Amino acid sequence: MADLKIRFDEMLARLRGQAALPTAVVHPCGVDALVGAVEAAKAGLIEPLLVGPPEQIGAVAATAKVDIAPYRVIPTSDAEESAAVAANLAGSGKAGALMKGGLHTDQFMHAVLQRENHLRTSRLLSHCMLIAAPAYARRIIVSDAAVNIAPDVDQKRDIVQNAIILARALGKEKPKVAILAAVENVNSKMPATIDAAALAKMADRGQIVGGVVDGPLDLDIAVNAEAAQIKGVDTLVAGQADILIAPNIEAWQHDVQRARVHGRRAGGRARHGCARAGHLDEPRRHSADNGSSPAALLSW
Repeated sequence: MADLKIRFDEMLARLRGQAALPTAVVHPCGVDALVGAVEAAKAGLIEPLLVGPPEQIGAVAATAKVDIAPYRVIPTSDAEESAAVAANLAGSGKAGALMKGGLHTDQFMHAVLQRENHLRTSRLLSHCMLIAAPAYARRIIVSDAAVNIAPDVDQKRDIVQNAIILARALGKEKPKVAILAAVENVNSKMPATIDAAALAKMADRGQIVGGVVDGPLDLDIAVNAEAAQIKGVDTLVAGQADILIAPNIEAWQHDVQRARVHGRRAGGRARHGCARAGHLDEPRRHSADNGSSPAALLSW
């Protein structure tokens, strides 16, 4: 776990001297959400705008023994209003990111997806997670692990493009994208392999830009150079993937369990595909006891 802490501390170090990102913290009416925002502010990562009922936020601050006096509180009456106000702040450019606090995901996402808030683009909204694992030297973005259940190939194209844009924003100039499937060869009876091959060809033809896309690849080949060599897969992505694209949510959840077998992971999450604001999901400063880090979403 110490190695994971070093990786995230390196990202924090790269942010020193950069301006804090104005961040609308949506309904921070739970200890984790509020403390996470305060810790990120103290680290110089964000300039929090606490959007929620002032009395509830104050009570949580008292319970957690954190000082919120330096931060602006934007009053609302309930979680739905908090989400709407925060999304409007992001859409109008007054906030550069949204941090989900103590409200349901559907309440949060409903506000984000309202067209009047100007956060939607022509691409599909998708979920990205940045993780670090002891067995793998690189930090990896994985997608989509939470929003799109069984995307078709056109939706997967948007998922891939969103992940590439995020990786480039985090400092990876030419991210390597592995489209995962159960096997590394195209099999007409396995739709995930056909989708993977189509996505790789889309990248060749300029329908996906900014990264190197290869697939189908199984998980071992994507992240393990030795496994790729043993199986005779010699590509720019094999064993060196920066981004993993799962065929569907169920497949990714299975891979999460595999990652846990190999060792603990640490990471941060984002939902991508919005015009202005990224989404920080209750980040906390990285420690041996808490694997989530705001830096995961702000630097590579």
